[in-house]
Amino acid sequence: MPQHTPLHATHVAAGARMVDFAGWDMPVNYGSQIEEHHAVRRDAGMFDVSHMLALDLDGVDAKAFLRGLIANDVAKLVEPGKALYSCMLNADGGVIDDLIVYYLSDTSYRIVVNAGTADKDVAWMQERLAATGNRATLTVRRDLAMIAVQGPNARAKTWAAIPGSEAASSSLKPFQAAACGEFFIARTGYTGEDGFELTLPNELAASIWAALAAAGVAPCGLGARDTLRLEAGMALYGNDMDETVSPLDAGLAWTVDFKDPSRDFFGKAALVAKGALRQVLGLVLEDKGVLRSHQKVFTAQGEGETTSGSFSPSLEKSIAVARLPLGVAPGDSVEVDIRGKRLKARVVKASFVRNGQGLI
Repeated sequence: MPQHTPLHATHVAAGARMVDFAGWDMPVNYGSQIEEHHAVRRDAGMFDVSHMLALDLDGVDAKAFLRGLIANDVAKLVEPGKALYSCMLNADGGVIDDLIVYYLSDTSYRIVVNAGTADKDVAWMQERLAATGNRATLTVRRDLAMIAVQGPNARAKTWAAIPGSEAASSSLKPFQAAACGEFFIARTGYTGEDGFELTLPNELAASIWAALAAAGVAPCGLGARDTLRLEAGMALYGNDMDETVSPLDAGLAWTVDFKDPSRDFFGKAALVAKGALRQVLGLVLEDKGVLRSHQKVFTAQGEGETTSGSFSPSLEKSIAVARLPLGVAPGDSVEVDIRGKRLKARVVKASFVRNGQGLI
């Protein structure tokens, strides 16, 4: 049986089309997926992301543990609430999961991991805690719900819906969070638009969802979330990387920190030994058709593969993110195998739309 978030009954009552996503019964849309997409790009939309998992790491060795666990370096975090995006790697340098770490203090962090990898992540972290002997405790927070409010008017509408939230969060910079009573308000997201990701007690989720809707925030499903993140060039675990793909080959080299030679994070040796074998770039289809994931790409430098692809509602074009041979560059022409036909595509940078503006 799929698991239910605290907002499940709310989605069903609203007539959402529900699907199984990573073992959770989640809304894929409430009506028009394209209208939900445009609501986020042009105004404000909200997503139930309670299937994702918050973890609290506390203890005198919490900082040291994270410095050895993930490829990015939490030592860069010195301001309370500041967030860091990173990958957690296996011994071969493959990505166990991509996650966000929020710095609360040198002895306290909040980590948010993906729904489909949550159980695996917790088991791995516990295994590493035991192996390293670091004095830290990992607490699973399934008592917390998460709502993402995204779009150019998302912050203003959140402030209108939640008393006291403006005073607590108006000065937040991107990738920074603050506590507001029982709320943890982060200026983060997965759409390429401004907004907040709200973490709150399960029992408050339905009333806050209703308050946001009353403030004019449109309920949106996972379908729009996927086209939004693709347009923004944001990676999806299981599509754009997994345990067989290193962050260097997944377009995530910027999340790997090699600056401190004394820091030996798990998987580092494999990354150093292999280096980058592929690169990630964007594709825009020039012939008629639709780009999808796992389509073969033919380039002058050899074959590649699309990892995520769809029709872009913002650009009204078919776009994809692709893992391509080194040497391919933006502006190049390539061909993509779509249902046995080679269709022409143009190579671009792997970010198509940000803050409502097309980038190609």
